[in-house]
Amino acid sequence: MQVEAEGARAWRGRRVLVVAAPWIGLGIALALIALAMIVPPLLGQSVHIRSFPPLHAEWMPRLGPGTVPAVLLAVLAGVWGVGLARRLRWGLLLVVAYAAGVAWMVSLATVDGWDGIGQVLEHRYEYLGTAREVTDFGATLRDYVAHIPLDSVDNWPVHIAGHPAGALAFFVVLVRLGLGGGLAAGVVVLLIGATAPIAVLVLLRRLGAEDAARRAAPFLAMGPAAIWIAVSADGMFAAVAAWGLCALGVAATARPAWPKVAWSVLAGLLLGYCVMLSYGLPILGILALAVLVLGRDWRPLPIAAVAALAVVLAFAAFGFAWWEAFPVLVERYWDGVASRRQFTYWVWGNLAALSISAGPMAGAAVATAGARATAWRSEPRPERVVIVLALAAAATIVAADLSQMSKAEVERIWLPFVPWLLVGTALLTDRWRRWGFAGQLAFALVVQHLLVTSW
Repeated sequence: MQVEAEGARAWRGRRVLVVAAPWIGLGIALALIALAMIVPPLLGQSVHIRSFPPLHAEWMPRLGPGTVPAVLLAVLAGVWGVGLARRLRWGLLLVVAYAAGVAWMVSLATVDGWDGIGQVLEHRYEYLGTAREVTDFGATLRDYVAHIPLDSVDNWPVHIAGHPAGALAFFVVLVRLGLGGGLAAGVVVLLIGATAPIAVLVLLRRLGAEDAARRAAPFLAMGPAAIWIAVSADGMFAAVAAWGLCALGVAATARPAWPKVAWSVLAGLLLGYCVMLSYGLPILGILALAVLVLGRDWRPLPIAAVAALAVVLAFAAFGFAWWEAFPVLVERYWDGVASRRQFTYWVWGNLAALSISAGPMAGAAVATAGARATAWRSEPRPERVVIVLALAAAATIVAADLSQMSKAEVERIWLPFVPWLLVGTALLTDRWRRWGFAGQLAFALVVQHLLVTSW
């Protein structure tokens, strides 16, 4: 009888924790956002960011051409989005999710007119200006590392110096294809970035969690992250990462040998290219391991690892060695603004910025995943899939935060991790998801109309 009583108390305690978790997570996210805005002016502290920490943004309330479409989309999605995601046929759901995501990004970006899509990529810190000047990419690769240091002659602009050569290569290709204008390149980045939620949904279904995918779909397709995905190369990085992890999941669940090998190679190529897009993306390995655990097959790992290494070595063969560039980049990073940005603020200020770009409901999602993980064995398989992916994303973000290589600007830098956090919204109750999704949409509208972001 005593054992039964203890079991009943434990069950009730867990029930209370699960019910309270989304409130706790949402409260923490909102508190972080408020404190990150209040603390610097309250203490007279400069955190070496633009005028609206924790975002690299300026206060500029405005309306624009995209305002009415954005509000209409938000109302329509808030009223019908959650229900449609559960009722639509799977293929149609993917089409609608992609179309809604693209429309949402375009409407938010065009609050500033068509310049809202292309202007950011035309900034002198970005890739396009340099990509247009490249006439011999092989020579560029061979000289790439020499132009990273701040004291070098003709040092690279910030984003080119701060990323491996794969990021510049993408924009060089766009220029060669005649898509080197700001608007054209911005549209390409937007259309690619909008595919990231589709990759996540496909992976969830492949892992046996289709119903969870449907519950998370609205949060993945439309949210505050669209503000940055629409105009930032990191939105494209997020899509490459998502499809790489999706391919890895397909490989882990494939039964015939040749499809398993083919999907493993594709996963390795995509994830290997992620390594060449951003120095911070090797920590996607945490999510990759989570996918293999959920797929219950480790055989794709060595194949994907060899394929990923082949991408890195191919760049090295043409002159850019990642392992030589990274320490030089670290030195430039600490010679620049990083040495002036206080870790005591940014170790939690980063999480506040993430709570804005992912939306406060990301806090509710992760907290719920953590609470549900306390009784792992009692959870059905689809819920386990969601818990593992959401907590793996949270672990990835903790690793990135503690590395001190992302002090500020994480509203764009951490975009590749955002969809995997939002997977956790599938664990919320119907009421939480309906009101939470509407809140995410309203939050995005407020941020875009009050702030001018730099990415």
